[in-house]
Amino acid sequence: MINPLRMVGYAAWIAKEIMVGAVDIAKDALTPGVAMDPAIVELPLRCRTDLEVSLMASSITITPGTVTLGVAPGDARHPPTLFVHAIYGSDPDEVLQGLRDMEDRLLAMTRGRMAERSPR
Repeated sequence: MINPLRMVGYAAWIAKEIMVGAVDIAKDALTPGVAMDPAIVELPLRCRTDLEVSLMASSITITPGTVTLGVAPGDARHPPTLFVHAIYGSDPDEVLQGLRDMEDRLLAMTRGRMAERSPR
């Protein structure tokens, strides 16, 4: 069950990420040269419910600089997986780290404190 206070916190965090991403893209567009180095990463999820997967995919897509390209459904042996395009993907591990931070925050909202920063 979604905790209303954690939902407000997650919404505030996403709003901040949207603003930071928009500033980064605007700065790149208005300065000489191009800092973009696009990459596509595969993100196996800890999200399990349709709501969690949908919220994660939507959170990624609403954040400037990233878009969810596709979802591979999970089964008994494999978790659901998102395929994400990042325009600043020179270090795919850094992209994945940011996405895992997002997932940690989302799961804390949907599952509570026990889901926070769980090991991978």
